[in-house]
Order: sequence, then structure tokens, then C-alpha cells
Amino acid sequence: MNTTTRQDLLRAFDALLQPGRFKDYGPNGLQVEGGMKVSRIVSGVTASQALIEAAIEARADAIFVHHGLFWRSQDGCNIGPVAGWLKQRLALLLAHDINLFAYHLPLDAHPELGNNAQLGLRLGLQASAHFGAQDLGFLGGRTDGASFATSRALAQHVEKTLMRPVVLVGPVDKAVERIAWCSGGAQGYFEAAIAAGADAFITGEISEPQAHVAREMGVAFIGCGHHASERYGAPAVAGRIAAQFGLEHTFIDIDNPA
Repeated sequence: MNTTTRQDLLRAFDALLQPGRFKDYGPNGLQVEGGMKVSRIVSGVTASQALIEAAIEARADAIFVHHGLFWRSQDGCNIGPVAGWLKQRLALLLAHDINLFAYHLPLDAHPELGNNAQLGLRLGLQASAHFGAQDLGFLGGRTDGASFATSRALAQHVEKTLMRPVVLVGPVDKAVERIAWCSGGAQGYFEAAIAAGADAFITGEISEPQAHVAREMGVAFIGCGHHASERYGAPAVAGRIAAQFGLEHTFIDIDNPA
């Protein structure tokens, strides 16, 4: 079984995802230091207790996720007391000497392996431009093999592909040519998507204001689930880096209805 070092793995992730380019909500990179040698990587969406326990069972040396353990509060400081759920998760990682790598916006943005690129690939969408803060939003149209032509058909296609119910608000039978998407909790990008000329916008979550904007502006809003829209970037990146070093890699999906 091949092995590499924790630091070589960190350098590889950083080189691929370029976290220094982003103003983010928390630290990207190595969030919890484990053992020096790494031969098995588990990837997942969120560093939940269930994922950590599954990684322990898989005898992983490192976990790679989109949602890590540490986030900045409104005053710019990292999360406060190490107690409750945070203590429990940290205790498991430290007890089993597992490294935790987490990349948030850099994982959304990668043009080939990121959440948005991988979501578009599965939905049959081809990006031709970017929009929104830090150019995180993707804008484009259908690939040659995609058959949906209206907002209703697009919503049904998203639902079938992601295997979960979606929320469609706004015009249901509008022809869609220019489609915008941004994974996760990007409902705040809706107006930027409209300004960029989108006929429909796909993201994970919807908040109260977007329903009104969709109806008033005549642009379809499709909410497909935060977790469901972000299941693809982590395994794509971790799989690429694991192959680079000849390491074992397993993606473990901990289901989340949100």
C-alpha cells in the first residue's frame, strides 16, 4: 500500500484548489492534525460524527470534506468553546490520529472538479461564464445530450438526477436557454443570476425573499437541497489527489435531507 505524508497531501490539495484566492468563512486546508503518514483517504460532504465514525471503521488516515469543523463568527473570530458536538468530533479525530482537510469556497469554485462543475456535469449543463461574488456562480446552457426545454422539465430532470424532491418557484413552463447554478446555500446569488441573463437558477436552498423575486421577475428558482447539490466535489478532488499518490480513497455519503 502506498503512503505519503500529511504535508505532501496538504501541498497537493492547496496547489489544486488555491485557497489563497478566496475570502472565505473559515480556514481552508488542514483543520485537525493527525498522523504523519497517510495511505487511506475518506471523503464526504461534512465532517459530522457519523462520517468520522465511518472513516474510523474504514481505517482512514485522512478525511477530506467540504464543510469542516471551524467557521468564523460575525466578529471574525473562530468558533468559541470546544464543547458539545465539536468536542465529540474532535475527540474522535484525535483519538484515532486522523487528519481532517476541509475546503469550502475553493471546492465550490474549481472549474473541473469543484461542486459547481461536477453538479453541472451530472445535470448536462455546460458553463460559459461566471457571475456573483468571487465568480462562484456558473452560467451556461444544456449540453448536446440534455433534453429539458422548460423550467418544469428542468426541475423534473434535477429531481431525477439528484434523487430528491426539489422546489420550483416562478414560471413553470418558461423556455430555458440560459441556466445559472451555484451549489449549497447560494440563494443570495439569485438576483446576480437574473442580472446575468439567466432563465432559471439552481441552488441548494431557498429563503423567503427568493420566492417573491422569482414570481415578480419571471425567472425560475429551483432549490434542490444543500447536501444533494454538494455531493460531488469532495470525491472528485480527493479521488484525483489519491490517484496522484497511489492512495486508497473512499467516498462516504452521510444522507442529509437539508
